[in-house]
Amino acid sequence: MKNIAIIFNHPPHGTSCGRETLDLALALSDINQISVFFINSGVINLLKNQQPDKILMRDYISTFSMLSLYDITNVYVCADALLALNITASELVIDAQAMTKIEMAKLLSKHDAIINI
Repeated sequence: MKNIAIIFNHPPHGTSCGRETLDLALALSDINQISVFFINSGVINLLKNQQPDKILMRDYISTFSMLSLYDITNVYVCADALLALNITASELVIDAQAMTKIEMAKLLSKHDAIINI
């Protein structure tokens, strides 16, 4: 079992990065300890009340609530990005521990592998 960090670094719509990163996290969780990190515009993935159907994109945001069902409980969000994007913790679809970029860098260094799509 590896301790793997998966980083969401891109906004949820316009590309398939968010959906593919989420699928990867869920798939790898079967045999690994997964931590997920939302940084930069990747924090937008966690916003409630998105309407991707209006831009003909698939709605996968509600799937983030399944992370805990896959034993992915280490969920971190960049406090600096939340502040820069004027997003509060109450606007997120799941609970995530807010950390500064420096705190995240220290935590990331403790993982066996880091995946940033």
